Amino acid sequence: MKLKRFGAPVVLAVVATIALSSCAANEDAPPAATESTSSLTGTLNAAGASSQQAAQESWVAGFQTANPDVTVNYDPSGSGAGREAFISGGVDFAGSDSALNDDELAGAFAACAPDTKAVDLPVYISPIAVVFNVEGVDDLSLDAATIAHIFKGDITKWNDPAIAALNDGVTLPDANITAVHRSDDSGTTKNFSDYLNQVAPDVWDQKPADPFPYQTGEGAQGTSGVIDAVTNGTNTIGYADASRAGDLGVVKIKVGDEFVAPSAEGAAAVVDDSPAVEGRADNDLAVKLERTTTDPSHYPLVLVSYAIVCPEYADADQAALVKAYVGYIASADGQKVAADAAGSSPLSSELQAKVADVVASIK
Repeated sequence: MKLKRFGAPVVLAVVATIALSSCAANEDAPPAATESTSSLTGTLNAAGASSQQAAQESWVAGFQTANPDVTVNYDPSGSGAGREAFISGGVDFAGSDSALNDDELAGAFAACAPDTKAVDLPVYISPIAVVFNVEGVDDLSLDAATIAHIFKGDITKWNDPAIAALNDGVTLPDANITAVHRSDDSGTTKNFSDYLNQVAPDVWDQKPADPFPYQTGEGAQGTSGVIDAVTNGTNTIGYADASRAGDLGVVKIKVGDEFVAPSAEGAAAVVDDSPAVEGRADNDLAVKLERTTTDPSHYPLVLVSYAIVCPEYADADQAALVKAYVGYIASADGQKVAADAAGSSPLSSELQAKVADVVASIK
């Protein structure tokens, strides 16, 4: 890992719009990092990346089991909505597949102490799957340029020669392609766009951003919306956190001379080889993903999802809750819970230590 900053546990919350009760959390809960004699009390509210939903549900259950007088609420409203809610003071922290941008960092953060800027802490690493539901097709291989042409609307038929050339022996239907993208501001979209812009810049000529950049295809709200649209549609393709792919087909993407399926190991390898974003505060751990690798042990269509928190909160009680929760989810125990529930890639021991350092300093 090339990050040259320090870090520490922070606080992310989750329960997709549902507050898990202490009773529910005690049923079938995963291991927690805090002792059951906890004296913590209160309510922790967060919102943001829908990619984190499965992990957050398990994190919340484990944390509430260990801290029965704390309620954690996480609304998987999307990365953009989560950052907006956090900036305005509507939630205590945000989950986001995109780090704060320069314009956001230039503004004020209502939940933070005066003149304090929020920081990005990596807590969730996961491959993004290109999912498909195509009649008669079980296996599909695509390179970045072809994926870009499909989602831009340049390739409109499944038996297009460009797709056929990459799938020798596969019978592709003479059917229209329905390409499904996120309709909301989405960090998953930004990561998907960043991959295509880095690997196929001659085709994907728009810089990565949370909104989908082209007026093509079909839009769907949130990760669940994309998965539902691809599942219930005909001859469809979309992109989503790999943990949500379910029974859908998953594209193998070209890396070097091979076609590679999403994997936690391949995603982690890309993050470990990627540098920190330049020009940030020492306690901001945003990562600039390097996606142009030709090493087939890497899976470059990956997202790093963050807990966006205040180094110093205006409300000390909320700071204590954020510190405890984010500390748990970024710990070895918390990362194992996420890996078991969502198939995510645990943070490396080096990155865990950096996040832990930052979290320890929250006040």
